[in-house]
Amino acid sequence: MSEEEPQEQEDEDLQYFVRIGQTDLDGTKSVERSLSEMNGIGRRTARIIANEAGVDRTATFGRLDDDVIDEVVEVVESYADEVPDWLNNRQHDFYSGETTHEIGNDLQLTRQHDINRMKMIDSYKGSRHKRGQKVRGQRTKSTGRTEGTIGVNVEEIREEQAEEAAAEEDDE
Repeated sequence: MSEEEPQEQEDEDLQYFVRIGQTDLDGTKSVERSLSEMNGIGRRTARIIANEAGVDRTATFGRLDDDVIDEVVEVVESYADEVPDWLNNRQHDFYSGETTHEIGNDLQLTRQHDINRMKMIDSYKGSRHKRGQKVRGQRTKSTGRTEGTIGVNVEEIREEQAEEAAAEEDDE
C-alpha cells in the first residue's frame, strides 16, 4: 500500500492539459509526443523545441514546472527565428515575402487562404480543388471516385429482373 500513496501524490502534481496558443496538449504524454500533436509541429520540430528549451524530450509534459512549460511556450512561439529558413513551413509568403513557421489554427487559415487564392486565379491546382478532384497528379482512373457505387451491384440487378418478371406475368 505504501507504493500506491506516492503515485497518488504524483498524480496531484500532474497537469492533464497544457495550453500552448489555442491548443490544449495532453499532459500525460512525453514532451516530444504531446508537442507533435499540435498542427504544424512534427516529431523533428518537437525534438528541436525540446532541445532549445533544455527539457528532456521523454519527460512527462504535465509533470514539468510552470517555469519550464513557459520556456517551452516561448521557444514554440519564437521557433521561426531560431532555425534555418528551410526548416520553416511557410517560406517566402505570397503577400509579405517573409519566412514564418505557422502552428495551430494559423496554419489551417493560411492553407485555406492559399487554396482560395488558387481557386480565384483559376490555376490548374485551383480548378482541381473546385471540382473536388485530386490535385497532386495522382491517378484518377480507378481511385478517388465520389459516387457510392463500386463495381456491379448484383442485388439491384436481381431485384430489377424480379420486378420485370412480375410485370410480365401481370401483363399476361
